[in-house]
Amino acid sequence: MTQRTGAVDVEQLPWPGLDVTGLRILVAGFGVSGYAVADQTMQRGARVLVVDGADTPENRERAQVLEVLGVEVRLGQTETSALPQDRDIDLVVTSPGWRPSQPLLAEAREQGIPVWSEVELARRMQAPDGPAWLGITGTNGKTTTVTMLETILRAAGLRAVACGNVGLPVIEAALDPEGYDVLAIELSSFQLHWTQHLQCESAAVLNVSDDHLDWHGSAQEYARAKGTIYEGVQRACVYATADDTTRHLVERADVLEGARAIGITLGAPGPSELGIVDGMLIDRAFLADRRRQALQLTEPGDLDHLGPHGAPPHILLDALAAAALARSHGVEPAAVQAGLRAYRIAQHRAEHLATIDGVHWIDDTKATNPAAARASLAASDQIVWIAGGDLKGADVDELVSAAAPRLIGAILLGVDTTAFEQALSRHAPTLPVIRVDPGQTGDVENRTRLMRNAVQAAHELAVPGSTVLLAPAAASVDQFRDYAERGDLFAAAVTELPGERA
Repeated sequence: MTQRTGAVDVEQLPWPGLDVTGLRILVAGFGVSGYAVADQTMQRGARVLVVDGADTPENRERAQVLEVLGVEVRLGQTETSALPQDRDIDLVVTSPGWRPSQPLLAEAREQGIPVWSEVELARRMQAPDGPAWLGITGTNGKTTTVTMLETILRAAGLRAVACGNVGLPVIEAALDPEGYDVLAIELSSFQLHWTQHLQCESAAVLNVSDDHLDWHGSAQEYARAKGTIYEGVQRACVYATADDTTRHLVERADVLEGARAIGITLGAPGPSELGIVDGMLIDRAFLADRRRQALQLTEPGDLDHLGPHGAPPHILLDALAAAALARSHGVEPAAVQAGLRAYRIAQHRAEHLATIDGVHWIDDTKATNPAAARASLAASDQIVWIAGGDLKGADVDELVSAAAPRLIGAILLGVDTTAFEQALSRHAPTLPVIRVDPGQTGDVENRTRLMRNAVQAAHELAVPGSTVLLAPAAASVDQFRDYAERGDLFAAAVTELPGERA
C-alpha cells in the first residue's frame, strides 16, 4: 500500500457528528447522491472536488450551480480514470453504481484512502440525537415496503421520510435542519457494498434472489452485501421465515445486545413473528405475552385496494415487513392500520391501470428480473403476459414453468426473445405467443408504436375476468429509455383502448 503524507486519517475522526471542515473530499459520480454529498459537505467547510465521466449539458449546468458555491467539478472520461494528480485527497465518496474495480476507486484503496458511500458519510455526519434509521433492502419489494413504512410512521404523527434508493438522498434527510424523527431508508446492494456502519434501529431483508451478479461477482457476495444492513441493529432484524437466505443473514449478523429476530409469514404467526390470519395482519412479536397472545393490526378488507383481486401475496409480505419495522419503533396498532388503509401502490409497481370490458390491466414494468415477475404472475389466475427485454444472462425457465398454468397468452417484447420463446415452448407448447416486431426503437415515436402493438395484441387475446400483465422479467434498455418509459407507454396505450371501464 502506498503511504500518504499530510493526509487526515478520516477513519479515526470522531462520530456521530463528524466534522468535515477542511477535509479534502473527492465525490465520484455526479448523480443525485453525488450532488447531495457535494452540497452538504461544502456547506460545512469541506474542500470538494466532483468528477464524472459524462460531460453532458445537464451535468455542466448542475456544475455551474456548485462552482458558484466553491465546489470544483471536472467532467469527462479522463477525469474518472485515476485520482487527480494536482491535489491530495482525504476521502472518496462514491456513487453507488461505481464498481469496486473502477480504476479511480481501486487506486484510492491502494493508496489507503477510504472509499465510503453517501450512506456511510450520512451516518457519520448525523448528530448523536438525529433521527432513527429503519432500513430496508431486498431484491424485490424495497420501494413498496419503504413507502408503506413512511405512510405508517406519518399516520403515527411522526416526522418521517422515505429516502435512500428512493426519494431524498440519505445525507439530505439525516442532516435536514428541521430534523426528522425517523428515516425509512431503502438501500440497494450497491449502496450497502460501500457502507460499513449502518447501525439501523431495525432493518429488514425482504428476499434475496440472483441479481446484479455482474457487479458483485457472485451470488454469495451479492447476498453478503444485502446482509450488511443487519450489522449493528439495535432492536429488530426482520426476515421472511420462508426464505432460508434471509434467515441465515440474520443468524450471521453482529447486532447489539438485546436485538431480536422478527419473522414475517403469510401463515399464522408464531411467537416473535407477524403473519396473516383470516385476511388480517397479526402481531405476535411486539407485545408482552407473545407466547399466549396476539395483536390484530388490520381488519379484513383493509388491504383489498392493493390489487384487482385484493392484495397479492408479495404485497402482503411487504405490508408485514413495514408493520414489523414500525412496531419495533413503538408505533401503535391503530397507526399501522391507518397507514396501510391510506397507502396506494406507487406507479409502475403492480399498478392497476384500468378494468376494460372485464379485463384488468396491470403495469409492473418495475419487475425487471425473473424473481420480481414471478411475484406478479402469482397474483392472478388467467394472464396475458407481456414480457421480454434485456435478461442480462438471467434464466427464465423456472419462471415460465411456474407461471405456465396461469397463462392464456404471451406477448414478447425485446430485441432477443429466444430465451422466452424456448421456455414457453417447453412448458406451454400450446400457448398463443406473439412476438412484437421490434423495428426501430431509437426515438419515442417508434417506441410508442411498439408498445401500442403489444397492447393491441394482448387486447385480442384477453377474455373477461383475465389480467393483462406487463411484468417483463427483464431490463428495458434494449428498446426503451428506462423501465419508467416502458410503463408510461404501456399506460398510454391502455388509455386508448375502447370498451366499458369499471
